Amino acid sequence: MSALLDLATVAVSFVIGLVAYPPFIALLRRRRAGQVIQLELPPEHQRKAGTPTGGGIPFVGLAILAGLLATAAGHPGAGAVLAGLLLGGILGLADDLRKLRVGSLGIPARLKFPIQIALAIPVAALAYQPHQFGVPFDLGWLYWPLAVLAIVGCANAVNLSDGIDGLAGGLSLIAFLAVALLLPGAASGERATALAIVGGLLAFLWYNRHPARVFMGDAGSLGLGYALAAMAIQQGFLLLLPLLGVVFVIETLSVMMQVAFFKATGGRRIFKMTPIHLTFQLEGWSENRIVAVFWTVGAVAALASAAVARL
Repeated sequence: MSALLDLATVAVSFVIGLVAYPPFIALLRRRRAGQVIQLELPPEHQRKAGTPTGGGIPFVGLAILAGLLATAAGHPGAGAVLAGLLLGGILGLADDLRKLRVGSLGIPARLKFPIQIALAIPVAALAYQPHQFGVPFDLGWLYWPLAVLAIVGCANAVNLSDGIDGLAGGLSLIAFLAVALLLPGAASGERATALAIVGGLLAFLWYNRHPARVFMGDAGSLGLGYALAAMAIQQGFLLLLPLLGVVFVIETLSVMMQVAFFKATGGRRIFKMTPIHLTFQLEGWSENRIVAVFWTVGAVAALASAAVARL
């Protein structure tokens, strides 16, 4: 019965999303909510300028609705993931709107990062588990900086990976399937919310596959990142999160290494461009090839995470 309910949750969310996206994309076009492309990005990206962005709003909204319904029906555990989706999604939406209205790169990092930290604190509080994976004792006060860092880091990592059609959506789908079905201990409300995210992401990917008709935007990527970290923490696997999202970690590390090396050497670079998927693209890889390889690595990492969690 549980498997049937899981499948039904994914299927209903997928069908609703599949029906909702065409009019939503049309609305974005009427509102001229087109993606702003940075000038330094490759020519393949310049051709995408004007593609509607904000495609994360429907699947975030669907998941929040599913979590609220599950909670109302008496299923526990959805609070942390709901808070992550809502708070991350609101911040991401504000960032998207600033990009569209001001024509900038969004909320300045010096302001955005402190806001991310502030919003991560209530999510960490709702997801609180004293005993985390690999640590057989209460982390005490160390829990708070580790949890907040994990939430903010995960959100930014998903955001950085949202640069090629289908990449961030597919990697997120794999990760949420893992935390819902492969890691032990997901509460029923948490599980239902995660599976609603999976169904919504499947519908999103239908329209985000190459060539994309809509982009996720920060409303989707930040909401997903906050929610994914919240679920891993709530299940007691805070320290397993880097393995679960290893592709997100690699994308983020490539940016950090590039920036540090650039500053230390007065302008030299390690990679042609970061995040690392852009280097593969400049090396001649097609978007579909990059996505297929990165998805495969993400799937292997998810299976490895499940194996380690059961040790």
